[in-house]
Amino acid sequence: MESSQNKDTQTAVLDSELSEQIKAVTKDVHVRAENTELMRSYQRGQVSLQQYQLLLCSLYKIYEALEEALDINASHEAVAPIYFPQELARLEAIKKDLEYFYGQSWREKMTVPAATQRYTQRLREVGRDHPEYLLAHAYTRYLGDLSGGQVLGRITQKSLGLTSGQGLSFFSFPSVSSPMLFKQLYRSRMNSVELTEEQRSGVLQEALQAFELNIQVFNELQDSLSCVSHTENDVRQRHTRHTHNSTTTAAAAGGVCEASLVPRFFRTLLGVFVVLAVGMVYAF
Repeated sequence: MESSQNKDTQTAVLDSELSEQIKAVTKDVHVRAENTELMRSYQRGQVSLQQYQLLLCSLYKIYEALEEALDINASHEAVAPIYFPQELARLEAIKKDLEYFYGQSWREKMTVPAATQRYTQRLREVGRDHPEYLLAHAYTRYLGDLSGGQVLGRITQKSLGLTSGQGLSFFSFPSVSSPMLFKQLYRSRMNSVELTEEQRSGVLQEALQAFELNIQVFNELQDSLSCVSHTENDVRQRHTRHTHNSTTTAAAAGGVCEASLVPRFFRTLLGVFVVLAVGMVYAF
């Protein structure tokens, strides 16, 4: 009976439109991304200016790679229907935000974690070798911006006190009068793309990859934070045991100072990828 139900589900997925197929095959990984503790904390408004600045740096690199791949493949039969540079392109908006926070020399001040570089490397590989896979990345990213991004924009504005709206250009889509209607149009265009069975399977796998890239980054940073936190605790314990030994105390104090900086760095990066994952969660 269970086997028959699974077959029925698989048949329904195969018979459905691409947007529904992506939603179905990413259901489990979607739930994993949605239920991380740090994501929930961000949704409660626990975001710092440093976290947001690092987010913008990462988003700049991600959209630089994505939009470069879309531009190069604009006439590709799988990309042309979902190519909306005027309505969706984010790179210039992110530049404005970076200039607001960092000034004209923002390029020299950018900090980008290795995980973002892995993400951008994958986007460039897709643009070069499998342009049809851009359907998965563009859909996940842009529809997340139009949906969850609006929620994140309000959270960020309130948390950071950006009452003037400056520094929030990333969340603004002036050429999209109705996000809901535009998302319907986007899905319709995406569903109209003709793909072979092999190409469709590849797009669905790439949608999973888009989620996994973020979750892997998330887990990598969590592991790093856990490791450094243990180191910090050990140093503090040594410091307590040797309070009467001036030499040991000085060494321990230095260790505490160094260790305390590293956890803050990883916490900041974790906050960045909470935001990225939240945007993906609201894409569906």
